[in-house]
Amino acid sequence: MLSRGLPQGAVPKLERPGPLRERVYEALLELITTRALRPGQHLVESELAGHLGVSRQPVREALQRLNTDGWVDLRPAQGAFVHEPTEAEADQLLTVRTLLEAEAARLAAVHAAPAGIAELERLCDEGERAVHDDDVEAAVALNAEFHAKVTALAGNAVLAELAGQVGRRVRWYYTPVARRRGKQSWAEHRELIAAIADGDEERATAVMRAHTEHTRRMYHERDGEDA
Repeated sequence: MLSRGLPQGAVPKLERPGPLRERVYEALLELITTRALRPGQHLVESELAGHLGVSRQPVREALQRLNTDGWVDLRPAQGAFVHEPTEAEADQLLTVRTLLEAEAARLAAVHAAPAGIAELERLCDEGERAVHDDDVEAAVALNAEFHAKVTALAGNAVLAELAGQVGRRVRWYYTPVARRRGKQSWAEHRELIAAIADGDEERATAVMRAHTEHTRRMYHERDGEDA
């Protein structure tokens, strides 16, 4: 049941006024991408509404939208369940991620200013601390922030939009392997920062491609970590 799947007090009540339907959608999506709601978990409208402090109607609407977006499966006579990604889905998404982020790294090497590089260094410092403290949730969030910053430094709005569309799903797939990626992931981030700071397009591209491919392979090699 949902009440057993979420820690007491983990979900804040949503404040009013505001676009409640959108806020419920975002709250549920965040719980799914962080795997507080796990793949395959049954989602009961009344329990979700109670956790979020809202009526069942915006929850029902949010679940319908999440179904359309591929995050939730609505099964006749059974209800709503968090989608369980197939290996093929993950592979396709992570392959596209490699293509987008390798180009983002190349462009960042061309356009990044010292302030942007300093921000990457700061995020890397924080990510390494999170790994040292075994704070997986913080490490996953900082990893997403780091990659988003690299994309922002690329200076290509279309690329940033496309990368943003896949970014949340990347976080979903990254979470089960974040602890295993650990220090190595942030060491690769350090290599990437060095390449970008040197303005070395070819090396930045190669480092990012290898980095994202490591995550893709590790996802497929995981041993039930997301079960």
